[in-house]
Amino acid sequence: MRAVGAAVGPTRVAELPGREGERVQVAGWLTHRRGHGAIAFLVVRDGSGEVQAVVRRDHAPEAFARAEGLGQESALRVVGPVRAQPRAPGGYEVEVEELEVLSPAADYPIAPKEHGIEFLLDHRHLWLRHRRPAAVMRIRDTVLWAAEAFLRGEGFVRVDAPILMGTAAENTTQLFRTDYFGEPAYLTQSGQLYAEAAAMALGRVYTLGPTFRAERSKTRRHLLEFWMLEPEMAFCDLEGSMALQERLVTYVVERVLERCGEALRTLERDTAPLERVRPPFPRLRYDDAAEWLRAQGLALGPEEDFGAPHETALSQAFDRPLFVHAFPRAVKPFYMEPEPGRPDRVLAADLLAPEGYGEIIGGSQRIADADLLRRRLQEAGLDEAAYDWYLDLRRYGGVVHSGFGLGIERTVAWIAGLDHVREAVPFPRTYNRLRP
Repeated sequence: MRAVGAAVGPTRVAELPGREGERVQVAGWLTHRRGHGAIAFLVVRDGSGEVQAVVRRDHAPEAFARAEGLGQESALRVVGPVRAQPRAPGGYEVEVEELEVLSPAADYPIAPKEHGIEFLLDHRHLWLRHRRPAAVMRIRDTVLWAAEAFLRGEGFVRVDAPILMGTAAENTTQLFRTDYFGEPAYLTQSGQLYAEAAAMALGRVYTLGPTFRAERSKTRRHLLEFWMLEPEMAFCDLEGSMALQERLVTYVVERVLERCGEALRTLERDTAPLERVRPPFPRLRYDDAAEWLRAQGLALGPEEDFGAPHETALSQAFDRPLFVHAFPRAVKPFYMEPEPGRPDRVLAADLLAPEGYGEIIGGSQRIADADLLRRRLQEAGLDEAAYDWYLDLRRYGGVVHSGFGLGIERTVAWIAGLDHVREAVPFPRTYNRLRP
């Protein structure tokens, strides 16, 4: 009879350290195979790591026969004692006594050679199994975990915003429209409006989920479907929000450095720039940033929003994240509070990641006055009736409140040192790609 609480199933590769001399069972997929006469070396991946399984013909003839001709990504189970081997992946190997082929594979399409990006995107469902994308996914997981852990430690409550919306959060030209039983509905651009409502009930909240922008953009910073972390805070001005952003980003970077060393090494990420991420972050007013950009020879019209070249130049000029704030009202959404004494400027800030990565956070102090918000809706050409519930937040106990949105893929791309945000999500959606 099995003792209550006894382990069932295979031992994870990550659990092998400290199990030297024990007989274990490891199940996984064959990453590659090589042989030297009467010895076969099988590198087995199970998702937690890789281990070398050594099969000797004189020691386990049946297992050796099964190992011959196994194709890459065949699923298998090996049984045998663990021993230390500094030259093996992970520093340990399994001396195979038994080998079971669970599912043979042949003609695996991703060979150990250079493949074009479109080929790898077409085979993204298989490419995820390889070391580089798997390392990125581990970093992404840590970014998400750390961000939520930080916010919970600061007293935030997670709320979930709907994905189907009847109104636009920002630009109405970037909406994905669908039919909602005879009336138009849209895939969400942001959970912000609903987070504002929840903040008036719970004080400090955040949403985390997918958002959608119908942009025909091919830049390395854009996806049509991406994930946003969006905190919202009652009784908080822009200064308080920016201070929280500094602490959040610093905490996330520290946790990635602490927990993802192997993944960062796999990606050959230089961690020195990440180690410099410490508050306070430098700040530039929009007007000063615009003047500096023009002095660098970058074209920028009056009251024009920054594009990718502008953000790249600014973020390369500093060794840590940079706040740009006090943007022209004309280039920002309708809900942003005007700057006192400068009604043509708003209390908004973008946080630009260094090393040329550009914006990872956009945030603002929200308009607290119902009459001013109504005027802004009218100026933006938006249907006031559709936003009646949003105006209620100001009619019934409206207070100073602020929030921001952190783009998960852009943050992961920066921390992992990636060339394109499409690498930072398991299955990217761009305007010319809907599969796999």
